[in-house]
Amino acid sequence: MVNTVRQAGVLDVGCHSALLTVARRRAGVAMEEVLSRKVRLQLHETLDATGRLDKSGVRSVQRAVAETLAENRGALPEVYAFATSVIRDAPNRDEVLAQVASATGTRLRVMSGEEEARLAYVAARHWAGERAGSLLVLDIGGGTVEVASGMSKQPRTAHSLPLGARTVTRAWKLDEAVSSKRRLAEVRDHLSDRLAEVADLPRADPDGRVLACSKTFTQLARYTTAGRDRSAPSQRLTLDEVRAAVRVLAKNGSAGRGRLPGISRHRAGQSLAGALVAEALMEACRATSVEISPWSTREGLLLERLGALRTKSAGAVQL
Repeated sequence: MVNTVRQAGVLDVGCHSALLTVARRRAGVAMEEVLSRKVRLQLHETLDATGRLDKSGVRSVQRAVAETLAENRGALPEVYAFATSVIRDAPNRDEVLAQVASATGTRLRVMSGEEEARLAYVAARHWAGERAGSLLVLDIGGGTVEVASGMSKQPRTAHSLPLGARTVTRAWKLDEAVSSKRRLAEVRDHLSDRLAEVADLPRADPDGRVLACSKTFTQLARYTTAGRDRSAPSQRLTLDEVRAAVRVLAKNGSAGRGRLPGISRHRAGQSLAGALVAEALMEACRATSVEISPWSTREGLLLERLGALRTKSAGAVQL
């Protein structure tokens, strides 16, 4: 009997990159990556004061979409292409999406922050395993922060807040060194106040797990574990380690942060804001530590599309 392999593709266009991922499902494996193609972007450098993408930003998105999909396009499965908050929340979003579609033939979709939170939870839940009980998932993006929690395959709560690393960097001018303790205190107070406004913000369950996804958390974990043995099956990041990272990152500007172990140069400017958001988020959710999950919204979307393809092949209604 022939084993049918089903494939799905997702193109994720964010602030720092356009990433095409193709995955398949086969017997015994829910999702296996078979192709990954990335084009670097620096869209935060093309935003004006209102968050609009300028012409160079639109051209870079057009180029990135075209390049990721160009090679063997006819052999690719159906690709779900979506844009994250840097485009979704831009005042000229519709214009950007139309120009990209006209130039490349690919219409980027946008999803709400709450939907991104739900998909991040779906991915983290699957990564954690079927036996994982109570789960709290934290995801810090460039424009927004997503928080979701639950006990089953779908989250009970899903929130999205405009407190992403890029958003906070731009609002408080945190791309350079910050020597004023008062200024850091003001940022911390602002973040704490905004999170306190969320009436049903989930808290860490003492008997559950807290999973942190996104490049912001991964980068912080790499920085705090630089020089240590990384052979452990999973990485953890404590609140005390995040606070220590804030102190070091605040003393350095973008160039200095980019030379720190584990901090990537193209994300260095936003790394202090990201650490401050991580600190505030962990405090608000009463999480003394988090476990780093490599899967987030993109993987959640792939998992659901692979499941939808399986359902479709059985004759049911597709996504």
